[in-house]
Amino acid sequence: MTTSSATWTEERLPAAGAELQVLKGGSGDPLLVLHDEMGQPGWLRFHEELAKNYTVYAPSHPGFGVTDRIDWIMNMRDIATWYLWALEDLGLSNLNVVGFSIGGWLAAEMATQNPQVFRKMALAAPAGILPPTGEILDMFLIVSKEFITAGVHNPSATPEFQQVCPDEPSPEQVELWETAREEACRLSWRPYMHDRSLPHRLGRLKNLPSLIVWGRNDAVVPPSAGEVYNGSIAGSRLVTLEECGHRPDVEKPSELTALLGEFFG
Repeated sequence: MTTSSATWTEERLPAAGAELQVLKGGSGDPLLVLHDEMGQPGWLRFHEELAKNYTVYAPSHPGFGVTDRIDWIMNMRDIATWYLWALEDLGLSNLNVVGFSIGGWLAAEMATQNPQVFRKMALAAPAGILPPTGEILDMFLIVSKEFITAGVHNPSATPEFQQVCPDEPSPEQVELWETAREEACRLSWRPYMHDRSLPHRLGRLKNLPSLIVWGRNDAVVPPSAGEVYNGSIAGSRLVTLEECGHRPDVEKPSELTALLGEFFG
């Protein structure tokens, strides 16, 4: 399902010394949506549902998509610092956030640097923590299409799967995927997709209402990492979605938006 472009706009906004591509739609309190390691998936049903109650800001991270790479950003803490600066330039503060995979890790890093930047934080299958059981799927051992497919539990039963991972992707789409993989490698290669200090630093978020959502069948980041997130953030809530993999925004958009609506209030 592809939503009408009339419901959202694409903007290029100057922020923190760069030009940030942002998909924006809806009305109400601002809600920041941070995409995963494969880049901005476009405006999905998930975004459309959220935009009924919030002003949704869905940026492309620096180095992903058409937002320029910033040379001094070399790891996840750097990009978190840059985003905090960018939010200041955009006049956004005390807002809600939902982050997916590497975007969830990014949200957590931003919050550990400035716990007051977010009103509430939702993390959907965030990377960033070494799972006590299982291993994070190595995205660099397989091609982009295989990695995206591995993140969806039942592609044939997921209506928007063809939008995020078409059978015959265009050359432009393949280039966007490869650009995203290159930047993800630069930010999170050693150690791969985690930071051993993060569970300790998450202790600073004891006053930040936090929701953690994981698919029972996540084949990219094992659900055991969710238990560590939940145990590291005092007062957080962990919700498991059945028959769902790594992409609840694509696989379970109605369930996820209902959870977020209840959580953000």
